[in-house]
Amino acid sequence: MAARSLASLSLSFGLVSIPVKVFSATESAGSVSFNLLHNCGSRLKQQYVCQKEGVVVERADMVKGYEFDKDRYVTFTPAELKALEESARHTVDIVSFIPLAAVDPIYYDKAYFLAPDKRGAKPYRLLMEAMRESGRCALARWVWKGKQYVVQVRPGEDGLILQQLLYADEVRSMKELDIERADIARPELQLALQLIDQISADAYDPAEFKDEEKQRILEAIDKKIAGQEIVVTEAAAEPAGGQIIDLTEALRASLSTRKPAGKAPAPAPAPVATAPAAEPAVVDVKERKGARRAAPAPAREAATASSEAVPAPARARARK
Repeated sequence: MAARSLASLSLSFGLVSIPVKVFSATESAGSVSFNLLHNCGSRLKQQYVCQKEGVVVERADMVKGYEFDKDRYVTFTPAELKALEESARHTVDIVSFIPLAAVDPIYYDKAYFLAPDKRGAKPYRLLMEAMRESGRCALARWVWKGKQYVVQVRPGEDGLILQQLLYADEVRSMKELDIERADIARPELQLALQLIDQISADAYDPAEFKDEEKQRILEAIDKKIAGQEIVVTEAAAEPAGGQIIDLTEALRASLSTRKPAGKAPAPAPAPVATAPAAEPAVVDVKERKGARRAAPAPAREAATASSEAVPAPARARARK
């Protein structure tokens, strides 16, 4: 299916105006969601209730308002709301060029792809190659759907990427955390550097990582559809931070249990030299969540064999 553009814009580069189309660069894979049901098995319906009159309000009777004081609102009609958004300009105005690494990724928000529109191929390519040659990216202003954004335009592998940036007041400061400063001995630092070097990789390959937590839940749903019980087990206890008695010995033990990394990045080393707990044979719905690296091939094959042992209708869970 061909990608659909979200908008047509002009990328202003000095006196040059580059016609471009905007495309969403990301899409959500969708998390596993569960519906709210009554104990009779019927789905529940969400309703809006007027706090003053206590009656259910239909969508046709709803209006949008802005609270300017406690419990005081000024309301807007759909036409007025549309007029507020129509002030958006269909231009992305470049204000400066900065080094590619000058923007901390913590300021990154949503990303978009830019593609040249009609008669825009040559200036589009010129801007992209010029930024690539200079090692710089562009900072620009963009008004979109009633909000003005600061955006970064940078050259990607196949084209230009427009990256919305957060404003300074939208990013919290780590100074609020009052992080304790500890003294580090040189031998400890050397061991940590060795461990980093041992499990280093030259590049990030997103295909190396899978959402194993989502897959685990889907497998449990398949078993539930097939009529099997989901057995709840206690998750393996993780070592507490207080158990680290000798940091140097823990680093040495981590080095001795690690193998040199290949192309794919390896998971971070454990803080203590303990063998990882074996995966439970039953489905554990309370297992700690979090993204983990894709399991090695033997483990994946074992998981596949286990899931094939009890076939379950794949389409049954697709309906939400």
